[in-house]
Amino acid sequence: MKTMTRRMVAVAVLLAGLGASTSGLTQNTPHIGVAIPAATHGWAGGIVYWANRTKAELEKQYPGLKVTVKTAGSAAEQANQIQDLVTANKIDTLVILPFESAPLTPPVAQVKSQGVFVTVVDRGLIDTKAQDAYVAGDNPGFGKVAAEYMAQAMGGKGDVVVLRGIATVIDNERVDAFNAVMKTHPGIKVLDAKYGNWNRDDAFKVMQDYLTRFNHIDAVWASDDDMAVGVQKAIAQSKRTDIKLVLGGAGSKDYIKKVMDADKIVSADVTYSPTMIADAMKLTAAARVKGTKMAEKTIIPSVLITKENAKQYYVPDSPF
Repeated sequence: MKTMTRRMVAVAVLLAGLGASTSGLTQNTPHIGVAIPAATHGWAGGIVYWANRTKAELEKQYPGLKVTVKTAGSAAEQANQIQDLVTANKIDTLVILPFESAPLTPPVAQVKSQGVFVTVVDRGLIDTKAQDAYVAGDNPGFGKVAAEYMAQAMGGKGDVVVLRGIATVIDNERVDAFNAVMKTHPGIKVLDAKYGNWNRDDAFKVMQDYLTRFNHIDAVWASDDDMAVGVQKAIAQSKRTDIKLVLGGAGSKDYIKKVMDADKIVSADVTYSPTMIADAMKLTAAARVKGTKMAEKTIIPSVLITKENAKQYYVPDSPF
């Protein structure tokens, strides 16, 4: 909790700077549309929770400001929603966590061309010209931190299988960074990497396939705590004992608790908090209300969670 507080303090400093530098200006009253994926898995559930919580906080903090939150179950639905936000809700500002990168780039670009200020969160677009600002976790760092820990824990040798997320820019960044580290460890072989879609059930099926195809697996980079749940379920059902390490990611309270409790195959996690949507909304609102320029890129570092520091990140009241 202390470390999470330090990260939020860093954002608060940015917000304070925006307010202090423009205290003499008349405040604007923007209408901010927030377009996010529906709670299809735990991390996305955290995103929905923090978006709605921050909506209430911002509307109280800035009288006259309005925030409209929309959740979508598919890329097509989200594309339709952002058009509705412009035409029906009359937003002038969009904060969007794209369901997928490629299909959302053209509709977001169209919205920006209509004069709407666009902040993209987490899953970057394939054309950065379609955005004014970007707020995300450190995705290359996420993959790098995970790979370095796994390589060290495996003693530089063994067989690894990988579960990818959804086909997005951030997934590519994570996997590319992971693979770059693994290439420096010739004793480690990455047997395969398949998409688990950041979903427990899909990850369960992928892991079942891996267990059928590969007679020996030393470690699994699940790359997400929800997918790690499916992975562990498949391993338990198979009664395989060769797998000594499962590493997820995002810092869910359940997996941080596993690290704290010295779970047999979960010894670490990597942070990637859904509170980033709150950061993005607060930074965007402050800039739009005060009429100041928002930083083009804000990156929140990924940190390795081990038994030694897990209590700092454990928030039992969090929805994720």
